[in-house]
Amino acid sequence: MYKTQPPSTEGDTTAMAQSGSLHISVGILSIAGGSLLLLVNGYGSTPEKDLVPHTALGILLLITAALLAYSGIRHSLSHGRLFSTLCLTVSALWCGSGLVYILGGQSVIQPTQLRFAFVPGLAAFILALLIIGIAAVVAKKAVLFLIAVGISLASAHQIAGLSAVGFGLYATAANYFLVCLVCLYFGSGRLLSVITHGKVELPGTGVKKKAELKAEQNQGCNDAVSVSLVMNLLSASVLACPLLGVVPALSVGHVPWLWTAGVFQLGMCILFYRGMDMLAATFYGFTSLFAFAEGYSALLSFYSIQPYSPVPFPVVFSVLFFILALFSTQKDLLEGFYQLFFVAYSIALAAQPQGFFQAGTQGVQAAIFVASACMLLITTFNMASSTKIPTGQSCFKALVGRMQSVTLRVHDKELHTPYLGYSKYADAEVLGHASNVLATFAITATVGSQNPLFVLILPWVVMAGGALELLCGAVAFARGKTFESTVFILYGVMWTVWGLTRYGGLYGETRGLNIAVGIITFLVFNILVTAAALFMNVAWFVYAFTFHLILISFVLDAMGSLPYGYDIGVTIIFGLVSFYFFLAHIFNSTFKSPQIPLGNPIIKLTGAGGGAAVCPHLPARKATSVLEIAEIMKNGGICGMPTDTVYVLVAACNRPDAVIKAYKVKKQAEDRPMSMWISSVKQLEPVRHLLSPLLLDFMEAAWPSSISMVIPRGPWMEIFGLGDAAKHIGTPQSIAIRNPDCSVATHLIGLVGPIAVTSANPTGEADTTHHNQVYAKLGNKVDGVLCDGPSPENIASTVVDCTKIETGQIGFFRVGLIPKSKVLQIFEEVQRRHRQGQTNTAFQDDMEQPLTERDISEVGSTEDSGRESENSTPSPPSPEENQVVGNGS
Repeated sequence: MYKTQPPSTEGDTTAMAQSGSLHISVGILSIAGGSLLLLVNGYGSTPEKDLVPHTALGILLLITAALLAYSGIRHSLSHGRLFSTLCLTVSALWCGSGLVYILGGQSVIQPTQLRFAFVPGLAAFILALLIIGIAAVVAKKAVLFLIAVGISLASAHQIAGLSAVGFGLYATAANYFLVCLVCLYFGSGRLLSVITHGKVELPGTGVKKKAELKAEQNQGCNDAVSVSLVMNLLSASVLACPLLGVVPALSVGHVPWLWTAGVFQLGMCILFYRGMDMLAATFYGFTSLFAFAEGYSALLSFYSIQPYSPVPFPVVFSVLFFILALFSTQKDLLEGFYQLFFVAYSIALAAQPQGFFQAGTQGVQAAIFVASACMLLITTFNMASSTKIPTGQSCFKALVGRMQSVTLRVHDKELHTPYLGYSKYADAEVLGHASNVLATFAITATVGSQNPLFVLILPWVVMAGGALELLCGAVAFARGKTFESTVFILYGVMWTVWGLTRYGGLYGETRGLNIAVGIITFLVFNILVTAAALFMNVAWFVYAFTFHLILISFVLDAMGSLPYGYDIGVTIIFGLVSFYFFLAHIFNSTFKSPQIPLGNPIIKLTGAGGGAAVCPHLPARKATSVLEIAEIMKNGGICGMPTDTVYVLVAACNRPDAVIKAYKVKKQAEDRPMSMWISSVKQLEPVRHLLSPLLLDFMEAAWPSSISMVIPRGPWMEIFGLGDAAKHIGTPQSIAIRNPDCSVATHLIGLVGPIAVTSANPTGEADTTHHNQVYAKLGNKVDGVLCDGPSPENIASTVVDCTKIETGQIGFFRVGLIPKSKVLQIFEEVQRRHRQGQTNTAFQDDMEQPLTERDISEVGSTEDSGRESENSTPSPPSPEENQVVGNGS
């Protein structure tokens, strides 16, 4: 029989293991490829000539680093923490090394300066890989230990070879040879296991057991934390080396290391949002700004420029870091204490006019190097060992628990879930508003008539106000926050354009209306944003309005008519408003009560977002949500429900008023009737004596599936309590009925009884492909929505004509997801059993299989109930029967 069995947990674990095994194979073989490249270059090169030219070597290392980063990120999403940490660390090592080689090959770095360019970066990775190797020993992962220690020793010998020509060259190659052998064996074994579906496995290369996978799933974002700490270690090493005399000074050769650290920290920032860790994402977003600014300063040294560091920005940055450190203690005290080092670093920047080039700033970075190494050791050890090093995780909760006036929020997966559904990302508004604070106070520095490159403003404006805010806008968009994403993206683009134009040397001495035209365009867009903010709350209106004042200052500056002090005044006002938003969001996400107010909407309209009460929007993955929607339907409500294609509108058949209400909401044409769905053939038991035994047998064999059956209309429909509403379901001659292959739908129908189904969009409009759209399109006419995010790909169901099934014939209104041959095969099998005298077994066992929690959490395949294409005229049936295939059929 054609049945879809719910997948077992064991099967999912096996699939997860095989998927992770493939990512491991890619990562391990990428390490093998990079090691092979470096060992061949090491053995084939001489002190006088390199076997592989530096530019070619650098490009190949970048390609290998990209493959490693892909494997590390994908395996991170599959909960492979230590391996992901190793992959991303080696990827960063080869990315930075590749860029240095390219600069050397293009003569940007002279051969005599290569040693000074390589040593700070390699030193950081030597220590980081040794710590990862220690964690691999604790975790009893011999392969990861050999790889980490092998690459660490190879990097150490590379430094020795750079210091003394000819020394360590072959030792470096020998270490890479060991790494290459280990990776080739292990990677090939894993790949062979994936190809043969686990039937062939080399010794020591088997996939993980269920217990190991479950243990790794409970480790949070430790891999992203470890990689981010390695990047902090890297940038600290580069800044501390000039202080220690390892290198003469910060130079252009250090830019690849610093910007590699910044790019990887931005990548980890996204992983933190995926892991629902807003505080870590904000912190490492901040530290990435330092890496980009340090790299920018090192780049300017190539032009003999040491930019002056203005005071306001680092002072404001230290305040943000301090607040973030204070709230980060809710995770653990050690995390908050570590972040205080960056408060000190910001203060050092404010106190040192030459910023990153002065000893005070570099001394703080030396302290950060030690602190980052200790944090990396603790994090990787706790990730690998069942015995944890205490970090003070419950201290904050215990302290706040003694306070009667505050209540902590529960930090679970639902903390960052929007009211209208799901998201794979945490809320990014804290970082987004902080980015505006930083960009705003950065431009308060006075440039005057001097070259803007001599003042350290450009990286703060472009990276904080531009890159970070665009990232936050993308995250907000993914969360379905349309207004917030629009604001962050618009302001991010504005900060980027203005920063490059005004502080990147593109502005020059040109003034006039032609320069101001682009800014005026942003002014027009921001007028729309300000108008939309009226429907949000008072705080958002003030936020958009004050940014409008900043845009006016940009226009006046472009036209050479800027009043003295106006620009500084409005930027400080907007900065303070942004700071209020930053503080409100970080405080409100930590405490349930009290809350920092943002105000009510200035203009209220009916509907979502206008201040009106919104119907319940409940997660479809929860059984309690299905129960609540069922109660709404039992009381005569109509609700939106997800399927495998689009969302549908449903009403209980035993509530005729609800069916009529759904029909009127849709304003359907007569040729688009509603259909009926059941949870199983057992729901037809009261009318089984009125239905053909062959039809019942066919239903039992074909369902649940994406097959709708058009059957003759008859008195059997009266048993479901439709009353006068029966005329809205099907046609006078026939009705479409279906048992969907969807756990959520069948569970809901099992609680409510047979339901009337139609598409969740007004007739003539586009399909509803997200739970947000159900309420947006139908408004207060819908009483509840089961939320399951965006709809999957649209695949039409197969509609079978069973009106003449007693004659042994079935027809097809439409062939969709289930092929015609499969349906005919099922029907022929049913006919064969029927001829042999076998009775229908649908009602022999009154005990239905209970739905597991996993069944409820998985939305299986249901038909496209809202596709207007389903209303097409079928070719075989008569014109009267053409009306049967309607919305929801």
